[in-house]
Amino acid sequence: MKSEALEVLKNRRAIRAYKPEQITEKELNAVLEAGMYAPTGAGTQGVQIVAVQSPEEVAAVDALNAKVLNNPDAHPYYGAPTILLIFETEACVTHELDGAAVCTNMLNAAYAVGLGSCWIHRCRQMFELPEGRELLKKWGLSQTLTGVASIALGYAACERPVPKPRKTDYIVRV
Repeated sequence: MKSEALEVLKNRRAIRAYKPEQITEKELNAVLEAGMYAPTGAGTQGVQIVAVQSPEEVAAVDALNAKVLNNPDAHPYYGAPTILLIFETEACVTHELDGAAVCTNMLNAAYAVGLGSCWIHRCRQMFELPEGRELLKKWGLSQTLTGVASIALGYAACERPVPKPRKTDYIVRV
């Protein structure tokens, strides 16, 4: 394995505070491209990624996730200026797994290009709500999409967490 790749895998950590400054188009494209090259079941590429950067749309997605949390005062995306939403399409044959692979690739790519990121849950529940379906409609997306995961993305406004030591029984060889 190339040492740079292993370094990214070992040191990427969730960031839970972001600067308001929007990321560059080049950085966003690198992260999105990494998602496009994630493995998918039977090579179907049955995933769709939605990049949300408009402040109004970011606020709407943040509020929708907070609604699922049943805490309207929450900010589940930690003030990130970009939110990536990962959906499975009808073409997906390995449900949720493909979206998880896409999410992981993008999280690692974000770290590799110097961005902070955090995997945020509740995407399925968000887009099962009428408000979520309305957002899909507003964005011109299929109503058959199923939310899998989402990512808070931006420049870190905090120290990068130090990796914890790995547990001793993580791997069992037989």
